[in-house]
Amino acid sequence: QLQLVESGGGVVQPGGSLRLSCAASGFSLDDYIIGWFRQAPGKEREAFLCMYTGDLGTNYADSVKGRFTASRNDAKNTVYLQMNNLKSEDTGTYYCAADKYYACAGYALEDGNYDARGQGTQVIVSS
Repeated sequence: QLQLVESGGGVVQPGGSLRLSCAASGFSLDDYIIGWFRQAPGKEREAFLCMYTGDLGTNYADSVKGRFTASRNDAKNTVYLQMNNLKSEDTGTYYCAADKYYACAGYALEDGNYDARGQGTQVIVSS
């Protein structure tokens, strides 16, 4: 069974940092394209990052570019999302998803029935 589990969320003041993890089981993340999404209370889910396999790079939405950085640790089968200079508008539930065949449409993993998707971790940015 392909599973993703996010962790690392919490409450942080504006300007602070968090590092989220997206740990995979049942498959090797290095063969999959990774998408990160978030959903703020009362709003629709939005994509903000799409990571290609290997060293092919990552696309970021303008809203997070320069503040968020994604990385992979294939040995730990985990993807990390370092979030710096957090803003109140970054508040939401953060999800990762992985798929072997959907492509990155810019910074968004193409919409579909992903091979794996996590349950989310909550991030609250508040003073």
